Amino acid sequence: MGQMSLPRPSVDAGPDGPVELYTPDYHLTHDTPVWAAAHLHTIAGPWAMSMHAGVEVGLVLSGREEVEIGDTLVDGRPGDVWLCSVSELHRYRVVAPNTRNLVLVFLPSFLGEEMLGSLPWTALVAAPPADRPRSSAEMRPKLLQIGREMAAEISRQTDGWQSIVRFDLLRLLFYLSREWQYDSPNAAAAMSNLGRIMPALELVHERMPGQVIRQEAARACGLGPSRFTMLFRELMGVSFTTFRRRTRLVLAANLLATGELAVEQIAERTGFSDASHLHHAFVREYGCTPGHYRRQARASSPGPSGSDARHKGARRADPRKASARRQPARPAPATGR
Repeated sequence: MGQMSLPRPSVDAGPDGPVELYTPDYHLTHDTPVWAAAHLHTIAGPWAMSMHAGVEVGLVLSGREEVEIGDTLVDGRPGDVWLCSVSELHRYRVVAPNTRNLVLVFLPSFLGEEMLGSLPWTALVAAPPADRPRSSAEMRPKLLQIGREMAAEISRQTDGWQSIVRFDLLRLLFYLSREWQYDSPNAAAAMSNLGRIMPALELVHERMPGQVIRQEAARACGLGPSRFTMLFRELMGVSFTTFRRRTRLVLAANLLATGELAVEQIAERTGFSDASHLHHAFVREYGCTPGHYRRQARASSPGPSGSDARHKGARRADPRKASARRQPARPAPATGR
């Protein structure tokens, strides 16, 4: 898998023409914390930008797909994986016809406090995009086998498929972590504290679209504000303030794309002080105004609930049928890609 540094693209245009921005609602909740799909793309497609309030793990099963996260381009060939953190803006395109991929979007509570050996699974997505683990030549056959097994389970949807998909997801992440050499000076101190910030993540999604201030989130985790701020950034890769703002912007983008509410009403519903506040936050994060995004979303008409063809055939898992090792979570409604 190749990775290279790129300038961040505009939402309006890219090297191959217009770039669409999708923020579909996956309806991720405590009862359905994961969305999964395996899809065959018979033709190549243009760049599209996406952001959602869930972690994303993707795998190229055949063909070629490019995914850009921040300034890092993942040139995905069969067996290559990409990882996106919660509410992280990224773009993607199918490069070769007949490309088949596997995409999972899930709330952090889906994997809970699981460890990959001595490493918390969140460490893989908390690292800067350029430093996240990637497939080696030796690893790709193993990852492809896991991906094909997951795709088959998602397609058949027989009893217990959710538990198998969760188990296989952990296997995939474990193989990625075994050869990972990323070394953060604060990683060791943060690794044992994954469970400490989970209440804050759940509180933000549970309260959506209401505001959750840093002190309240820290108190839910049993931490002081300074300690909470440090741990959150180390484990999630962004500050709590950025995470909270991006989560609200995902909801705002969904309302713009799928509803008829005025921008002023959307600002009020998503916790922004007024339309001007939402406007400035939207431009800073997405590179376009709310009005432009709404016009673009309606013109492109990608599909139900703003989802695009990449995600047809999706399944959402019921955690009540998942492994008994799962960590409990509070209800956590969220929007997603």
